[in-house]
Amino acid sequence: MKEKTVQERYRGKNEEEAERCFQQARRVARQQKAKSLELRVAVSLGQSWAAQGKEKEAYLLLNKGYRWFTERFDTEDLQEAKTMLEELT
Repeated sequence: MKEKTVQERYRGKNEEEAERCFQQARRVARQQKAKSLELRVAVSLGQSWAAQGKEKEAYLLLNKGYRWFTERFDTEDLQEAKTMLEELT
């Protein structure tokens, strides 16, 4: 069964509150130098932004995070980020 997208999970909820949570999660991941976790949050935030019509911002956010990685592109997080980047171009 396919997981719900961020848009589906937050549909009808306060988008501003969701964005604050995502941004807080990014700050924590950055403080902990947890690049994989930061990318995972960027994917979720990027999905939310894309759903709001902020495709350019979503692309820039994801592209920055995706470029940190130079190997292990078989991970689910990197595959999801790559797919989103392709969809946003």
